[in-house]
Amino acid sequence: MVVPALALVAVTVIGITALLGGLEEAPEAPPQLTSGAVLDQGRYSTRFVESRVRVEPAESTFAEDKRFLELVFDVTNLGDETTPVGLPPSEPEGAATSSFFAGSLVKIAPAFPEDAGPFVFALSKDQDETRQLHPGVTTKVIVRYELKDTERPPEKVTLDVAAFEYGAGFQDPTEKWSMISQEVGDRLVPEIRARVTMPVREGAGA
Repeated sequence: MVVPALALVAVTVIGITALLGGLEEAPEAPPQLTSGAVLDQGRYSTRFVESRVRVEPAESTFAEDKRFLELVFDVTNLGDETTPVGLPPSEPEGAATSSFFAGSLVKIAPAFPEDAGPFVFALSKDQDETRQLHPGVTTKVIVRYELKDTERPPEKVTLDVAAFEYGAGFQDPTEKWSMISQEVGDRLVPEIRARVTMPVREGAGA
């Protein structure tokens, strides 16, 4: 009979696979977080404050208001050295070489056009813009994208976020902070520590 024969073949294949090392398990989905969550990223402790639309009024009657989609974070540098804020990678595959906070934002969805940004800065206690994160200090970090006049902001933004570890690299014995990654073929791929979805709040002023 055909059905029993097929079943026997399937059982045989499964048995051989188990004998050779078992079925390959699918990687576990990363934890799902949202606005307000705090994530230990090794080098940084990060609170995902909110995602919002911010309007900056025109500086003169000849200019126009500007609208931005902003991602807001409270970032504490847990290391011993001051670090640059950095930039999100243009492609997820290029993220593994970064040791800076914004580099850990491996993927931002939906994607924005290249001319929209990102523009990244931090705010000091005096609300001055800076590009540095000092050890032991919690600093507000803004990642923003400019919206076109007729462009509707997304309802939510989802981030794939990586983490860091201190130690020797894959090919470099020097101990330092590096993104937790795994080798896939001839390249390093960041491990996603969490997937964070933040609803977009509209109506934020300048």
